Parts: sequence; C-alpha cells; structure tokens
Amino acid sequence: MPKIKTHSGAKKRFSVTKNGKIKRAKAFKSHILNKKTSKRKRGLRQGTYADKTNVANVKKLIPYL
Repeated sequence: MPKIKTHSGAKKRFSVTKNGKIKRAKAFKSHILNKKTSKRKRGLRQGTYADKTNVANVKKLIPYL
C-alpha cells in the first residue's frame, strides 16, 4: 500500500497528545473582536480537545502524527 498523504490544513490545526487525544484551538478569535467581551476573548485563548465524534475523522487526516 502507498503512503497516505497528510492533510495540510489539518496538520496546521491539530496535534495529537501522548494519550491519543486531539488538541485544537478554539474558533471565533481571528477578527470582529470589538463586540466580543474581554472575558469571552480570554476564554478563546485556551486550547481544548476535539470531540470524540470527530476524532476518527481527524486521525485519518493526520495519519503519521
């Protein structure tokens, strides 16, 4: 079988922890920040884990990480 290509967008957005969880950044932090409260923007800085329903699909996109 040939090697599977890693999805370029996925490798920039996700990383895999030692336990196999998928780390991701939160959305809605890139622009239109004036109307968002400081508390909300501060919460968006923290990373989080991908939901278990999406883990299998993300792991297919980044097979060698």
